[in-house]
Amino acid sequence: MFYHSKELQFNARVSKPDPRFARLLLEQFGGGNGELKAAMQYFVQAFSCRHTYPDKYDMLMDIATEEFSHLEIVGATIQMLLNGVNGKLKDASEEESIMDMLKGKATKEEYIHQAPYNPQFCVLTGGGPNVTDSNGTPWTGAYINANGDLTVDLRSNIAAESRAKIVYEYLLQFTDDPYVKETLGFLMTREITHFQQFEAALDTIVPNFPPAILQGDPRYSNMYFNMSCGEDARGPWNEGESSRLKEEWQYVEDPKSYVQATEGLTTVEPQGTDRTEEKIRKMEKEIGKQRSKEVNEANPVGEAYWSVYKPATE
Repeated sequence: MFYHSKELQFNARVSKPDPRFARLLLEQFGGGNGELKAAMQYFVQAFSCRHTYPDKYDMLMDIATEEFSHLEIVGATIQMLLNGVNGKLKDASEEESIMDMLKGKATKEEYIHQAPYNPQFCVLTGGGPNVTDSNGTPWTGAYINANGDLTVDLRSNIAAESRAKIVYEYLLQFTDDPYVKETLGFLMTREITHFQQFEAALDTIVPNFPPAILQGDPRYSNMYFNMSCGEDARGPWNEGESSRLKEEWQYVEDPKSYVQATEGLTTVEPQGTDRTEEKIRKMEKEIGKQRSKEVNEANPVGEAYWSVYKPATE
């Protein structure tokens, strides 16, 4: 159940109208890294873990609901930045009203053809926000990542928060309004908060690497192919011990010759690792049973219910 409070989570304000920045800010309203995407992604992901991971369900729903609050903040800010545009457009009986605001026909032509404002503010929404990005591309459910495996979904969310944070960071460079900067700073900071919350939740699922259940082939999991010509860079991504599987990186200097010598990598033997085919198959079976048991015990076949309401008192 959602309950709407008419007060914003953060006291969003603007110093003056700024339709140009309102257009940019649409990116966080209906864009691929915006607040609606985040709210819907976490909302959708929560369903599959309602009974299996009730604590994560609670977290996802809480953060999803907060993201709807952030969507409201962004929409309210856009609306305030468009003050003047929406009022002039309502004066349908007096064409000069919008012309005066745009300072004559030449500026109006520039407005239409070069779109210093978003034309949709004039011809579609009447001076209000729309569920699009800054170029008018409609929001789509294709933005949503929900894979039904919580270790995968939480990693998607960590990435989503990172992308949203950098968009706010860029937006801050395009406004001088101190009030708008305050609002963007709040929203950007909450992305940092959510990043940490998703990361902490992921750490409570053991094991969580590799994502999902299948463990990968030990013949190839620690191989680095030098696939480019020129000066070669070395670092912890191709030498020393790998970060998660703790295997020794195997650097393949000449991939073409190596692939030919191993008949297309079919005769490769595991090197630099103590993982074997037998070990990973055993681990896959154990993890598969564990995950299956968690789901089956939390979601028994038969009569199902989502909420538990106490019977009415007599």
